Amino acid sequence: MKKFGAAFAAAGFMAAGVAQPAAAITKSQINELTYLQVKGTGLANRCPEVIGEDSITPKAGSRLVDMCIEPKAFAVEEELGKGGKTEKKFVNSKVMTRQTYTLDGIEGSIKTDGGALSFVEEEGIDYAACTVQLPGGERVPFLFTVKDLVAKGTGSTFKPGFQMGGEFKTPSYRTGLFLDPKGRGGTTGYDMAVALPGLQSGEEGDDELFKENNKVFDVTTGKIEMEVNKVNAEEQEIGGVYVATQLSDTDMGSKVPKKVLTKGIFYAKVQ
Repeated sequence: MKKFGAAFAAAGFMAAGVAQPAAAITKSQINELTYLQVKGTGLANRCPEVIGEDSITPKAGSRLVDMCIEPKAFAVEEELGKGGKTEKKFVNSKVMTRQTYTLDGIEGSIKTDGGALSFVEEEGIDYAACTVQLPGGERVPFLFTVKDLVAKGTGSTFKPGFQMGGEFKTPSYRTGLFLDPKGRGGTTGYDMAVALPGLQSGEEGDDELFKENNKVFDVTTGKIEMEVNKVNAEEQEIGGVYVATQLSDTDMGSKVPKKVLTKGIFYAKVQ
């Protein structure tokens, strides 16, 4: 976890390019709003923010509930060439998805191992389909998620400066029932493009289109680092910032995935 601070510095989380909300809104303020007051405002895509710098020491059997993770900046790793050399760098990208990409209602158990807290994600709205666009116009779809996250912390108390991080699973952007424009799918549909059955009689068969025809459900691994900067002991709330990396969509195995970096804020309640 010593690398956590360096990761945030390298990512430049507080850079000018990260859009900050005009006014913070707390959980209690959101709870006072009606459906019509929220509809069309974008508030449903925002995480509540916490006021206070207290500390909370979870008891045995405690859980984190109502966890919300809101990305505020996106970047995609690209190979950039300069002076005959190429290097990989994260390129800022523009989110193309409407305001439906925030994760919410996530909950899981809090465990103590050797005096250090850890969070094990169990359920909630823990994935959201999202698409970002690179400066050149290329669009990169990915499944923003923290499924099966196991985040290990640096201490036994939630307080400003508390850090935790770990790995999570990133399921395939498409499910097995998805059919591509040629009617090919993972668990249903054709096993080849209908217009190309003649390839089967060739010496090499349809090797050239094998990845397009052989749909697979890819599950990859992502990483997230989180740091608490606000704690409200009265409301049992914690809030902070995060940095996460994961792989993009592979189009069911036919494309090489790109590494996607997201940065933003999170909120959770200790129960």
